[in-house]
Amino acid sequence: MQSSSSFGNYISPYSPDHYSTTVGAHSSISLDEEVKLFTNNKNREKYDNMADLFSIIVLMEHLEKAFIRDSITADEYTPQCSNLIAKYKTALNFLSDTVTDLESFMAKYKLSCPAAVIRFKIGVPATYEHAIGDPSKDTGKSAKYVAEVVQHFITLMDTLKLNIYAADSLHPILADLIQSLNNVSTLPADFDGKAKVKNWLITLNGMKASDEITEEQARQMLFDMERAHTEFYRILSGESSPKESGA
Repeated sequence: MQSSSSFGNYISPYSPDHYSTTVGAHSSISLDEEVKLFTNNKNREKYDNMADLFSIIVLMEHLEKAFIRDSITADEYTPQCSNLIAKYKTALNFLSDTVTDLESFMAKYKLSCPAAVIRFKIGVPATYEHAIGDPSKDTGKSAKYVAEVVQHFITLMDTLKLNIYAADSLHPILADLIQSLNNVSTLPADFDGKAKVKNWLITLNGMKASDEITEEQARQMLFDMERAHTEFYRILSGESSPKESGA
């Protein structure tokens, strides 16, 4: 039989004192202390930026689905999407030493947001990429839209001829161009120029703002835009394409 003094020193394995005594015997960690992912301000900022990027991706996925399901209008969707794209690019700039690309970041944290991936790769809202609304209501503005397309084509080609190859110089012009092309209701759905602009948008959106396309890429982009510009005029004038005339 144990003495009363023995029972006085006995600590139940189910009591809170047992865990603090056991942990204290092996380390100075308290179970009540919050576990931190960082040990200094630099690491803290990195994890904060990663959390921001994670939330931006999830928000974009919900926004794209809401737009597809007509839960929000095009007028509501467009500025919110543009805002998230801008925030996404900023977040990536902050994490340039940590996050190499969007897909690897999402795979690492088991994040599945396919609609967001597409939108971030293209770099413009879906309302810029595809024609939205009833074209018959915009007939009075058709001349204005045509003039805008011509202006953006010329601006882009002049920029390339001046050897300005930076991504942050070319991307805004391409974004304005594809938006203006979508406003011209007389363009056929299979107009190849729109596909070319979209492909170049994807290319530039995968680059840093300060990155430049190569001379070979610049030459190809200029060639694509000149062909698209010529085809645009041909369609508006009602002329048949070389393929149709030769058939």
